[in-house]
Amino acid sequence: QVQLVESGGGLVQPGGSLRLSCAASVNVFALYAMGWYRQGPGNQREMVASITAPNDGFRKYADSTKGRFTISRDNSKKMLYLQMNNLEPEDTAVYFCNSDPPLRGPYKSWGLGTQVTVSS
Repeated sequence: QVQLVESGGGLVQPGGSLRLSCAASVNVFALYAMGWYRQGPGNQREMVASITAPNDGFRKYADSTKGRFTISRDNSKKMLYLQMNNLEPEDTAVYFCNSDPPLRGPYKSWGLGTQVTVSS
């Protein structure tokens, strides 16, 4: 079964930065568009950024993250990244990676996610 392992979260002050990583244990990683999603307290899971496959030629961002977040991928390492700058308290959430759209192909479940807390 495919495993997605997110890491890089933590506690950061408003205006700070974090870089999230997602390791995928799937040989066809390069074939699927991937996305970062988040679920804040009391909220539904939402997409924050996505990137096409196999090359990162097209990236899409939620309006709330545009200009602050950058998604990238390294197909040789089967890794997905999310650089988050100028973080805001509203970015506090558990962040997950998955295919775009989610649960597509070999990606049949969600990982545990990584907690991001933005607070002074």
